Amino acid sequence: MKVYLGGEAEVRILEDIVIKRRKPKRYRIRELDDELRLRRTRNEAKIISHSRRVGVPTPIVLDVENDTIVMERIKGRPVKECMSEEISKEIGRYVARLHRAGIVHGDITPMNMIECEGRIFFVDFGLAFYDNRIEPMGVDVHVYFESLKASFENWERLRDAFVEGYLAAGGSPDVIERAKEIEERGRYVERVSME
Repeated sequence: MKVYLGGEAEVRILEDIVIKRRKPKRYRIRELDDELRLRRTRNEAKIISHSRRVGVPTPIVLDVENDTIVMERIKGRPVKECMSEEISKEIGRYVARLHRAGIVHGDITPMNMIECEGRIFFVDFGLAFYDNRIEPMGVDVHVYFESLKASFENWERLRDAFVEGYLAAGGSPDVIERAKEIEERGRYVERVSME
């Protein structure tokens, strides 16, 4: 068994299942903390299942109890280890499906996707939420672009492939435009702080 400790959850990986348990936060009132963890766990499980129904490969949710989700284990390799323009284009198609369903993933990075038998699975929906507005979807795409910049020398080609897939699958051009605006805002803040 492998155990991964994140900021929000402990993830245990067994042979065929993954157990994700949201960790209590000692700084919160216990009743409030219990309610938040319960609500966020249910929301994550609901969004994983909804994403699967709209055609985005995700693990199958096997059980949800209190602050714990039990899911199918996807055996493969992190997309970070096998990224290509075709994979980035496929990610763009899937993100368009999420956005058309009103789902904002919140953390689209190559480490939150697994390549398994030629398919790309989205595996971490801990920050996902429902929203139909352009701004949160633009932030979603911007996070992906920044993760490409941080990890790959050919990030511009990977970004362009994502955009191609996103638009081809019915993603909004306004979301792509907003992601560019968000990047410009960041550059402006950097320039101002350096002056």
